[in-house]
Amino acid sequence: MASLPIIDISGLASSNPMDRAIVGEQLGSACLAHGFFYCTGHGVPEGLIRAVIDETRALFDLAPEAKDAVDKAQSPANRGYEYLGGQTLQPGALPDRKEGYYIGEELPERDPRFGRFNQGANQWPSDLPGFRPTMIAYQAALGAVGATLMRGMALSLGLAEDAFKAFTEQPLTTLRLLHYPPARAEVPDEMGAGAHTDFGGLTILLQDNVGGLQVKDPDGGWIDAPPIPGAYVVNLGDMIARWTNDRYRSTLHRVINRSGRERYSVPFFYTGNPDYEVTCVPTCLYSDEVPKYPPIRVEDHLKAMYAKTYVAGPAPT
Repeated sequence: MASLPIIDISGLASSNPMDRAIVGEQLGSACLAHGFFYCTGHGVPEGLIRAVIDETRALFDLAPEAKDAVDKAQSPANRGYEYLGGQTLQPGALPDRKEGYYIGEELPERDPRFGRFNQGANQWPSDLPGFRPTMIAYQAALGAVGATLMRGMALSLGLAEDAFKAFTEQPLTTLRLLHYPPARAEVPDEMGAGAHTDFGGLTILLQDNVGGLQVKDPDGGWIDAPPIPGAYVVNLGDMIARWTNDRYRSTLHRVINRSGRERYSVPFFYTGNPDYEVTCVPTCLYSDEVPKYPPIRVEDHLKAMYAKTYVAGPAPT
């Protein structure tokens, strides 16, 4: 059966340019073939990863009134709890069988970014003292992984390693905690998350040991992407496809939890600096080609995607 490639990115930290170039080549092959890959060698401590899953499970075990107290409808920055069935990712499908929680970079009101699109203060559950420090530490760790991957992406496209440095400065990021109850046998078409692509740059996904993620195969089938200990699943969003003139893939994926168990996952969306202008990468144009898309700021791209996809206000995906 088809499977996704596994890429050890530790070579990007090597002082040997050849080690870094090899990782860039591997990333390029994965981005062309699937737009998805497993990522190892990322350096995120195992203890922190375990703590994130534990705190995520504890969050969704809270009583309904505790979740209501941090409902994201109360947040101008779209942070907080999203109820079960609150999102339908696949048009025409049943509501997704999942509940979620949104966290972004914690910004003080004096920060000039405060109040911009999906930026501001988080909501924190009062009954979980370890939740906030765990999630803030994890966001910082994943931000570093995102910046490292963007260096590898630059190499994969035949660019200087620091070509996307401005994109990685003060990036817009979103941490999303998700709980998928088991699929109901009496609802055969129900999915945990309907088939969709992600909006932005890179998605770095932490899964528990349950499984259920599937990735659309270029031949039309579905590739299972089961959890691998110590590995993240990384995929490209629509903005990367646009940036590369659709050379790199933003691939449909979905979640169906037929395990009979509760499933938890934590995607981290690395979207980049909101003011960065996404312009077609020159190495993605053949001699007789022109860019398919005009230049666009990261923030404007996200606003357009939310307006196109959601009716009742923004909900990052």
